[in-house]
This record gives sequence, C-alpha cells and structure tokens, in this order.
Amino acid sequence: MKRLIAIAASAAVLALAIAPAAFAADPVHSNGRGAVVSVNGTVDVPAGQTIDAIVVVDGTATIEGAADTIVVVHGSATLTGATVRQLVVVDGSAALGAGTIVTGNVATLSGTVTRNPAAIVQGRMTTLDASLAGLAVLMIPLIIVLTVGFAFAMIVAALLVAAFGSRQVRAAEVRISRQPGHVLVAGIVGSVVLPVLAGLLVMTVVGAPIGLAMLFGVLPVLALVGWLVAAIWVGDWLMEKSQGAREAGRPYRAAALGVIVLAIAGILPLVSGLATLFGFGALLMAAWDTLRPQPAAPVTTGPEGWAMPAQGAI
Repeated sequence: MKRLIAIAASAAVLALAIAPAAFAADPVHSNGRGAVVSVNGTVDVPAGQTIDAIVVVDGTATIEGAADTIVVVHGSATLTGATVRQLVVVDGSAALGAGTIVTGNVATLSGTVTRNPAAIVQGRMTTLDASLAGLAVLMIPLIIVLTVGFAFAMIVAALLVAAFGSRQVRAAEVRISRQPGHVLVAGIVGSVVLPVLAGLLVMTVVGAPIGLAMLFGVLPVLALVGWLVAAIWVGDWLMEKSQGAREAGRPYRAAALGVIVLAIAGILPLVSGLATLFGFGALLMAAWDTLRPQPAAPVTTGPEGWAMPAQGAI
C-alpha cells in the first residue's frame, strides 16, 4: 500500500512539474529550477537555489534553498532556512530546522515531522491517518453491499446458464470430470492464442473490428461463462458427494451452491483463475467438437439402385 502511495505521489508531482525531472540513485546537487526525483539516493539543494518539486523515495534530502513541493516517501528530509510551499511525508520523517518557512500545509501519512520553534508553518499541520481510517470505516458498508450485489448477480447469471444451456453445461461437466488434463491444457492454450489472434486482427484494417470485438466482447463473456460452468460443476460435485447423485434436470440448485462455494474459495490465490481455465477449456473443446467436420455416413444401394443410409446411420 505504501509503495502504491509512493508511486502515486511521484506521478502527481511529475505531472505538475514543467521542467524536466532528474531521476537519480546517486547524490543529486541541484543548481536550478525543475523537478528532482531521487530513489535510494540523496538530494542537496543549497541556499539560493529554487526547485519546483522534490520527490525522495527511500533516500535523504537536505534542503536549504526553496521548493514548491516536497514529497518524502519512506525517507527523510532536513530543511534548514528553506522556503517551501507544501510538504508531504509518507512513512518517513522530516525535520523543519530554524529559519524554515512553509507557506502552505504539512501533511503526514504514517510519517513524522519535527519542528524547530524557530520554524514557521503558515498553513496547517495535518495527519492523513485518521482521515484514511474514517474513509475505510465508511467504505465497509459499501463494500459489503457491492459484494452481496455481485454475488446475487453471479447466482442469477448461473441460473440463466443452467436454464438455457443445461445440455451444453452437462456436456462440459463430463469433460471436466473425465478429461481434466485435456480441459486445462485447452483453457491455457485458448487464453494465450485467442488474445494474440485478436491482437493481430486489430493491427489490420479489415480485421480490426473483429479483433476489438474479440478482446472486449467475446473473450470476457467466454471467461465469465467458463467460470459459471466451473461453478455449476462444483455444485454438482458437492451434491453428488452429499446426496449420492447429481441434480436431475436443469442444475438450478447446483448453480446457486457452486457460485457461493467457488466465490468463497476464490479468496485463496489462483482458485478463481484455475476454475475459469477449466470452464473455458471445456467450452473450447465443446466448440471444437461442434465445428469440426464429421465423417460422412456410409450408404448402401437399395432395391432398384436407390441409395440408402447404412443401417444405424439414421
């Protein structure tokens, strides 16, 4: 989390900077305006020099000149006789020495700022920890509502798949049960080959619409349906283990049970991804069996030379 904050803070400062920035892991001695970003290094701004923005990540900074904005992430900064508009400290420390003037605000997030009595802060000294904690508390009910809503939507989607594609779902379940290795390989290959094929189509003028439709329409839908197929398979498997037989007819109860169980199990790493690969692979194998050419039925010659299908071909 703190690394993400560091990246965001650095990006924000760089976006506001007008002059070119200097990235360095070695000591940086600034002698003019611009933006300075130091990672695992040191920054030295002598008296009389002005910098637009200074970002220090896992390093140290000694500021005696002037700066518009200073951001310290998991590092330290010492300001002596400096003039700064705003200072932000994230999981680091800053010391405001004698003669230092901060014309704006000083904000900290899991950081500390020490202030010499002779240092002046014209704005406010605030900590963002309490604000983030309050925001997290407010977000908890929203997250719960969104989670419940998403789970309900997935159950409804699984019920629709069970209602209108029960035969196809059963066929896919048989493949997952009897050919798990083949299904997994098909899912992995399809998840690599199909996006690459769509990307190649996007690079062509004629195939661009098809490629975009595959990338942003067909493939996401197939991935979702694949996850739902895997969830129904999980529900059927659990019902078979508990009741001795899978659900007869359309697998409505298996769909609802499987979605709930797989959603909870998805908290563990890779579970949802593996389930999607199995379902996706089963769908691809079923599609291949449907689309591949079938051998022609043998025919025999009937009375008076009429061609008739071989017995059992109809």
